[in-house]
Amino acid sequence: MRGLVLEFARQRRRPDRAGIDRLARVLGLALAPLLLLGALVAGEGLGTALVVAALPLSVATALGRPILKHDIRRDSLTGLEDRAALIRRLDRMLRAPETARRAVAAMAVEIDGFKHLEQRHGRPAVERVLRRIGDRLQDGLRSDDGLARLDGPSFGIALSSSRRFDLESAIQLGQRLQQAVADPIEIEGGQVHASISIGFALAQRLEQPGGAELLQAATLALIEAQRGGTASIRSYSEAMRHRISVRNGLSDEIAGALDRGDICAHFQPQISLGDGGISGMEALARWHHPDRGLIPPAEFLPVAEQAGLMSRLGEVMVQDGLNALRLWDAAGLKVPQVGVNFSQVELADPRLVDRLAWELDRFDLQPDRLVIEVLETVVAHRLEDVVVRNLSGLSRLGCRLDLDDFGTGHAAITSIRRFSIQRLKIDRSFVSRLDCDPEQRKMVAAILTMAERLGLETLAEGVETRGERDALRMLGCSHAQGFGVARPMPRAETEAWIRAAQAKPAPLSSRRAI
Repeated sequence: MRGLVLEFARQRRRPDRAGIDRLARVLGLALAPLLLLGALVAGEGLGTALVVAALPLSVATALGRPILKHDIRRDSLTGLEDRAALIRRLDRMLRAPETARRAVAAMAVEIDGFKHLEQRHGRPAVERVLRRIGDRLQDGLRSDDGLARLDGPSFGIALSSSRRFDLESAIQLGQRLQQAVADPIEIEGGQVHASISIGFALAQRLEQPGGAELLQAATLALIEAQRGGTASIRSYSEAMRHRISVRNGLSDEIAGALDRGDICAHFQPQISLGDGGISGMEALARWHHPDRGLIPPAEFLPVAEQAGLMSRLGEVMVQDGLNALRLWDAAGLKVPQVGVNFSQVELADPRLVDRLAWELDRFDLQPDRLVIEVLETVVAHRLEDVVVRNLSGLSRLGCRLDLDDFGTGHAAITSIRRFSIQRLKIDRSFVSRLDCDPEQRKMVAAILTMAERLGLETLAEGVETRGERDALRMLGCSHAQGFGVARPMPRAETEAWIRAAQAKPAPLSSRRAI
């Protein structure tokens, strides 16, 4: 009978291995008395010995006790293999001949936004989501592939193919798995729309892969995928390992770099498109590393965030910005204001308003000379929390508020008015090729018309060419910033640039044209 059960399981496209195990245990318990009765009826020494020898096996199977050293252990929630079992499966695949080993791969999969899911729903709903996604992943694999639950919202997959498993086929499989989990999951009181990020590693890309090493490589690729946003897929490479190693090294150094002043503000000018005058500066973080030279913010800002140092970095930017204003004033240079980017972590600090008020008083500067630049994604759809209260408090203090990267974060017009936003910074994606793309001009013209009706100033980011600059002025944009105006520079270099800019004659004004 056990043979019939296993044959039935093999014929199913996706066997319920946990269910088969439970059925086998019940059958084993039922067969134990029959085996004993057979032994008594046989009455022969050999028959009795064989039956008695088989009896412990039957009983052990029925009770679910492991009888072999390498029995597969399963996750109690999903019924899937665990991490150790998956690694053993990968090891077996990798012990195959060289040609077969090239077709082995591992995947690491994680449900996106799982912490948010746990915060919004109860434990029964979360467990249902985990089980359903485990089932859907299993349905997207072949019977020879292995699926395991690693921990929390993470799953691991062992893959082997009769042919060479290459980059393209791995990406295609990853996309199929993402589609497999995309359908809504019914839970009590509603639905959950889940997505997954995937990292994978091909055995052929590792010098001496073992099961554990291959799964670790896939996990590193998963981490890189999650840095790219939800539902991303990344492949492991040695270059990726090097980048992660460098980033980990930066993580050990960044706190000391902030204390020593190696991380400081560079300033990028903002100009008025009406008269060409300097309308402000934006403070941008730069890291002067003693060995690596200038490290771009795209490399170290994620490190600062992971290390919990965004607030400390924000303090440095504010202090550098306000100190620069004081020094420009002392040198007789007219720079009306300085803008500082504030992360969501900083804006959620309950002490933010008091701290900035103290800093402004310390540098003897009026609040309207400090511009708080807030990403559109931070204010979109917010109702009432510490961030909202801080933005309102900063507006009452007299600081100016810029909405950064406008057009990318779906902020409602009501949010713009409620937060007392005074200027929209139009994202570079709208500015690029503005002078030769009629569709771009239409979109920018619409943004400028809305801003004019709402009484808001506008600043175009990422202006790189004279043509883009002239087109923005013709359309009626107030201010511009970008490499076409000036690159970010250390404060010591700004004075010469400011003097040269203020010595230039003002450009001819142009009336607005669409």
